[in-house]
Amino acid sequence: MSAPAVTRRDADAEIRSTVRIPLSVAPMMARTDRHFRYLLRQITRRSLLYSEMVHARAVVRGRRERLLAFDAAEHPLVLQIGSDDPADAAAAARVAEAWGYDEVNLNVGCPSDRVQAARFGACLMAEPERVARIVDAMADAVSIPVSVKHRIGIDDLDRYEDLLGFVDRVAASGACARFTVHARKAWLSGLSPRENRTIPPLRYDLVHRLKRDRPDLTIEINGGIQSLAEAREQLERVDAVMIGRAVYDRPMMLAGADRDLFGAADERQPSSREVLLAMLPYVERERLAGTRLQEISRHMMGLFAGEPGAGAWRRRRSAGQHRPDAGPELLLAAAPSASPTES
Repeated sequence: MSAPAVTRRDADAEIRSTVRIPLSVAPMMARTDRHFRYLLRQITRRSLLYSEMVHARAVVRGRRERLLAFDAAEHPLVLQIGSDDPADAAAAARVAEAWGYDEVNLNVGCPSDRVQAARFGACLMAEPERVARIVDAMADAVSIPVSVKHRIGIDDLDRYEDLLGFVDRVAASGACARFTVHARKAWLSGLSPRENRTIPPLRYDLVHRLKRDRPDLTIEINGGIQSLAEAREQLERVDAVMIGRAVYDRPMMLAGADRDLFGAADERQPSSREVLLAMLPYVERERLAGTRLQEISRHMMGLFAGEPGAGAWRRRRSAGQHRPDAGPELLLAAAPSASPTES
């Protein structure tokens, strides 16, 4: 599948729909695969979804069907890549566009040792010139938006002036459509990726200041946001909000997103059971294609979180999902009974 011969400069006048979407679900390794994204689409039609991070060279040379395939229902959808090389990143961006992704995002936030060893992720915050070259190359290769996800800083590069300098350099050419800022710094040694998500303090004030100082840039805030109510508060200060693990643990927290954050007053908020029922045809279709139930149902652990019967749902779902013949009937049998308003 070849990429179309278009460039960013051909599309400068066009405002792409992904750029101003006020809510997104963060890219998460081993979590935001196509099955979890399909589940989320039964809950929110409008929120922006992300792939797991994929290295640019894997996008170009790897098994694309396994790495990149998605259901049309998942739009709007962003492919997140990792790279330290402008040519590799541009080639991956062309593949992303050819495969139908709505946007391509560069990861400049992951602090893991493995990622650092490959010289991409959060360590690139020390090299704003390189990041700018990568983003410019990506944007010149495609007509879809290019964005960057990064931290407020790394190690001793944690002053506001360091953050502002990084953003200004990357923004200079106009190639970056959106800056998604994780409001924690990253320690590149001494903390694990999990610890880097919790130990460095949240500094929402720095992201808010960035938006005040650079009002013409699209700034999205990420880190520690636990509810739509918190997202609404943040939207008074920034353009968009990204939520991660809270959504994975409690996907139904997004049930009111289309109505409350996107102004879709006529869209009915689904119940958790309705979401489950909507998933059953997908589960059966995937089962017939060779997908084991566990690959899908593991993402549904928190579907009934906070509701009566949630614990029993988790136990019953887990008990039989490993059987080779397990299918949608197991999920239906494991689900809590319908409430009187749903029956």
